[in-house]
Amino acid sequence: MEQVTIYGRSSCGFCVRAKQLCEVKGMPYQWVDMIAENLTKEDIAARIGRPVYTVPQILVGSEYVGGCDEFMRWVRDHEAEAAR
Repeated sequence: MEQVTIYGRSSCGFCVRAKQLCEVKGMPYQWVDMIAENLTKEDIAARIGRPVYTVPQILVGSEYVGGCDEFMRWVRDHEAEAAR
């Protein structure tokens, strides 16, 4: 499995939930704390190549997945594919 990169804030419940999903599923991930790294949404937009309005912003490898809801759906879909 490719590494998951989560751009977010520790104070964001959705960000924490995305990190916990990685931990529960044993997925390798990199947590990028926007506050600790002094990053703005514009900085993240420059990194992922699209506008950022909310956090978290999540990538799997180089594939942009989206926010927490999209990531949960991505995980569910990939687990279903693997079970076939």
